[in-house]
Amino acid sequence: MRVARLSVIIALCAGLGLVAPGSAAAAPGPPMAPEWWFDAWNVPALWAAGARGQGVTIAEIDTGVNAALPELAGKILPGKDFGGAAGDGRTDRDQDMFGHGTAMASIMVARPTLLDITGLAPDARVLPIAVPIQGTSDASVSDHVPDAIRWAANQHAKVISMSLGGRRDPVQDTVPCPPDEQSAIDYAVARGAIVVAAGGNSGQIGSPVEDPGVCLGVVSVGAVDSHGIVPPFSSRHPYLTLVAPGVGMASLGRVPGAAYLGDGTSQATAITSAALALVWSKYPSLTGRQIVTRVLATLSHRAPTHDLAYGYGSLAVGRAIRAAVPANAANPVYDALTPFLDREQARVAAASSEPAPQPAATTNAPPGRFEEGAEPGTFTGPVLAGTVAALVGIAILAMLGGMALASRREQPSPIPVAPPPAWPTDSTGGSPPEWQDITGPIWPFAPPPDRRIG
Repeated sequence: MRVARLSVIIALCAGLGLVAPGSAAAAPGPPMAPEWWFDAWNVPALWAAGARGQGVTIAEIDTGVNAALPELAGKILPGKDFGGAAGDGRTDRDQDMFGHGTAMASIMVARPTLLDITGLAPDARVLPIAVPIQGTSDASVSDHVPDAIRWAANQHAKVISMSLGGRRDPVQDTVPCPPDEQSAIDYAVARGAIVVAAGGNSGQIGSPVEDPGVCLGVVSVGAVDSHGIVPPFSSRHPYLTLVAPGVGMASLGRVPGAAYLGDGTSQATAITSAALALVWSKYPSLTGRQIVTRVLATLSHRAPTHDLAYGYGSLAVGRAIRAAVPANAANPVYDALTPFLDREQARVAAASSEPAPQPAATTNAPPGRFEEGAEPGTFTGPVLAGTVAALVGIAILAMLGGMALASRREQPSPIPVAPPPAWPTDSTGGSPPEWQDITGPIWPFAPPPDRRIG
């Protein structure tokens, strides 16, 4: 992993005449790494048309968020910390200076202060939910992700964003999606939430199956660059839903004054979650299913059939907001879950007159392999620290006996749930992702023993 300070990089570019004094890119963000999706989607026009994410709460299940950063002040709600330390999610438990949870929140809602890094959905609010995955200061044998999903749904979050993934092993795991996790997703979707998860950064090492991306009812996200090309690192999957900006992504770090430039499906997931908030703020009367249908019907680069690298196409939030979408437009994400969703919704109706459900009890089941949506190769380092030298310096989709790692949990589902899909049989290779941080260390790309961060 390469590390370098963003400020040093900018100064170097200016010294070489690559950045003209006083010049500014049309898109917000650092001069060397503008947020190109703002131009691609003409985001300012979308904001002017009333789509700013207002009224939408995005539950971010991650390492927590440093809500004290001035760029995030007033945008981070009191959430929950499922780790050993008491807290409300507004502390980033990532032991790395990068601060994965903080970085993803900044991509979604940051105000333009540090290096003009600007969130896509400025009027949305983030509900931070910290889970004790590997690499956090309170890492636990149980990552509590299913509990976190249920809690988020109980708080009426409209979008549940998970820039993480746990590798599954077809030899050791009987199903791709853990039953307790599928149950939690059924619960959340039945209550109207849209669940989004990273597709993974394992394209170069066989694209192992990962949950929660593989679970029914999840919008699984891959990465694409500014030219509309899926980079080698973005995992290829038969269950991938769509691709979104995930290359050259500027974000804030958990330490004040630190920023990063990275590539990965974690960032693509954050962008997708923010885009869903924009669309929902424009069409507040629509259901979660209808919002997803609208987004799927307006994807760009749509292929005649599902593509392992692109899913059903590339996110096009401008079209999703402006286009007329037929009432009978296809929605494969929800169609697969419908028979089981109907049952869960009946449970919701039956319990409507009862007190609000409480979060599921936690257990000490073994964790899964989660790795924060760290991208391939990255430049990192605090804005005010680092050196120019530092600058110089993740389908085989779970074929039997594939490269997927150990499962996360073994606890049975407490209620009837949609049976997880059968193990995918398609396989595709790819290249490992390369991260580029602007300021601060990025999550190590080496696969951790727990969840991987997308």
